[in-house]
Amino acid sequence: MRRTIVVIGVMCAALMQTLDSTIINVALPYIQGNLGATIDQATWVATGFIVANVIVIPLTPWLSRRLGRKRYFALSIVGFTVASVACGLAPSLGLLILARVVQGAFGGGLLAVAQPILIDTFSPDQLGTSQGIFTIGAVFGPALGPALGGILTDNLDWRWVFFINVPFGVLALVLVLLYLRDPQDAENVPGDLFGIVFLAVGVGGVQYVLDEGARNDWFSDPGIVAAAIAGAAGYIGFVIWELYGTRTPIVKLSVFRNRSVAFGSAIAIVLGVPLFGAMLILPQYVSGLLGFTATLSGTLILVRAVPIALVTPLAGLLVQSGKIDPRVMLAMGVIVSGIGTIWQAYTTTSGADFSTFVAPLIMQGIGCGMLFVPLLFSVLGAVKNPEDSTAVSAFINLFFQLGGSIAAATLVTLLGQRQALHMDTLSGLATISRVPVREAIGSGQHLESVAAGLSQLVNQQSLAFAFADVFLVIGMATLIVLPLIAGLPKPDTAGVTIEIG
Repeated sequence: MRRTIVVIGVMCAALMQTLDSTIINVALPYIQGNLGATIDQATWVATGFIVANVIVIPLTPWLSRRLGRKRYFALSIVGFTVASVACGLAPSLGLLILARVVQGAFGGGLLAVAQPILIDTFSPDQLGTSQGIFTIGAVFGPALGPALGGILTDNLDWRWVFFINVPFGVLALVLVLLYLRDPQDAENVPGDLFGIVFLAVGVGGVQYVLDEGARNDWFSDPGIVAAAIAGAAGYIGFVIWELYGTRTPIVKLSVFRNRSVAFGSAIAIVLGVPLFGAMLILPQYVSGLLGFTATLSGTLILVRAVPIALVTPLAGLLVQSGKIDPRVMLAMGVIVSGIGTIWQAYTTTSGADFSTFVAPLIMQGIGCGMLFVPLLFSVLGAVKNPEDSTAVSAFINLFFQLGGSIAAATLVTLLGQRQALHMDTLSGLATISRVPVREAIGSGQHLESVAAGLSQLVNQQSLAFAFADVFLVIGMATLIVLPLIAGLPKPDTAGVTIEIG
């Protein structure tokens, strides 16, 4: 009974963080209009959250030791919930962005700490079960975000995308304080100021480039160039300092000596690009080109999320039982998800409707449900030192987040480039020499109306072709993970202990 209550409390906290990574996307146009902001200014509501989040995630192992895991987790819940209320009450864009930064900073401790808590809550031979539960929150939350955000924005107000966190936060806090045992008391571990500064500059600089590069024409903008230089210098300085400059590193980079952790991290960052990229591009396509409402586009994302929620626990049971090699299931998930996305690319047209996407999205969801548990099972099952589980969990979550940021940057840029290419091609075909054009003019229509209609048609078709190209790239990028899976060490017959070397 206690374990069930702890799981409920931990998952409420984890879902708050994952929901808020995507729930804001459909509300940004309403925030822009309500607070009198430009598009670029409004996007900082999302960017500020992500930057603060990814800076704190690698620090969670040190913060857990410094404050005690239970105390730090409870503090993160309180801070995130209070910041959510501040976001909902913000009277100006500046205060909203500030509250989102605070929310992201506290949110960094929710997901990364939830994972090791679940590992400790279950016995070692139930690692697959614990990671299946964790994955539902980690994957289902971002998928549920657009649908829930659309419903709240369409029927209530954009501020409710923040107020919705309050009941989850209160419930999570009460259950954690009453029922969660703390295996990790506070320790007087030394700080590492230079490490924190290097990490903040590195992660913040790179994250800024990824989030703002597409909107600012990349390296033609001096701010992007400065952020890229600062980010690279921060990362280089951080690695050198943590490995050679301090006796008390704030981030345990030595965990990457474990081959499972190294290859698992590489797989996480590569998978983050196609998996989170699909959730980014699909709402833009259906709402911008097909005219779906925020609620309908969010509901479409749920078509992909429901199979994830159903398949994930089954995947956990199968890998936990040892009946299937987790690497085999991971490869199967990659193939199914990749083929589903490629299928979606070939159904992407300007005349598609809701039913067009159902089958490809279900296939993607089934594939995604077979990805995360086998990966986490392989990586965390190879961690022999329990103290390292928090560090490894933080890195895996960080790399998934970084992969998603890379997707947001590269796919939006690719979309614009492909649309321009298709528009040039189609514009060259829409000339007076083409029979359909001459027939339209000969039918008595005014030349101006024909030209306007052709321009609109060319724009729609070029955008549809561009979205199809991007979905095809996402599907192919998913399949790129397959060679990396071969680098994961082979698990033993128990399916939990990973042989290194």
